[in-house]
Amino acid sequence: MGERIYGYHAIEEALKKAFSGSTLYIERKVSDKLKALEFQAICTGKVAVKKVNRAELDRMAPGLDHRGAILDMGGPRKGASRLKEVSVEDFIASLEEGRKYLVMILDGITDPHNLGAILRSCDQFSADLVIIPERRSVQANETVVKVSSGAAQYVPISVVTNLSREIEKLKAAGFWVYAADMNGESSYKTEFSDRTCIVMGSEGDGISSLVRKNSDYVVSIPMTGHIDSLNVSVAAGILMYEFRRS
Repeated sequence: MGERIYGYHAIEEALKKAFSGSTLYIERKVSDKLKALEFQAICTGKVAVKKVNRAELDRMAPGLDHRGAILDMGGPRKGASRLKEVSVEDFIASLEEGRKYLVMILDGITDPHNLGAILRSCDQFSADLVIIPERRSVQANETVVKVSSGAAQYVPISVVTNLSREIEKLKAAGFWVYAADMNGESSYKTEFSDRTCIVMGSEGDGISSLVRKNSDYVVSIPMTGHIDSLNVSVAAGILMYEFRRS
């Protein structure tokens, strides 16, 4: 098999961009949702539909909660990344004057559920680019695509070897960098630049010292509860909202 996508919403979005030679495997015991996926696949004119028993689906995706459907993305890009990839250089070259831009920099996110949830928020709040390091960070996998509910198909992502180097490029292009940390200035009082980068750190260690040093501001989300921090995906969504409402 090639790239495997599972989860109803993720498959629904992926079918909109399916390549010739792709195959949708669905369980013989068809539900209304699976019937809808089958109909969508047939309407593309590119995707073959094969009905198999649940044991076969389990074998194709061991340990995954496939819910009775797996999409094998075939065609000329078989095996290629399912992300909408763009380089930081190309992103900078496409910038237009007079509009706001939001870049999310994820410094060491290791939980695929968190990355998927962040990508979903990035789609909802129209983040213009997400930057992920290729080392010490989760990459796109079946869980990320499913948790994002298909947002991974739409959010522009750049996978880079050196976060600090890419930050310098963005700063040279007029971006200001805001690192999220519980000891920073209140996000409620922060005036975000029209060209903003928000840096989210890893679940355990936070933002690396070098990336923090290269940031212009440190911002925090005021909290009054008993737990000392928010989940990184929740915090990312709040800060994206703060940028968009500013």
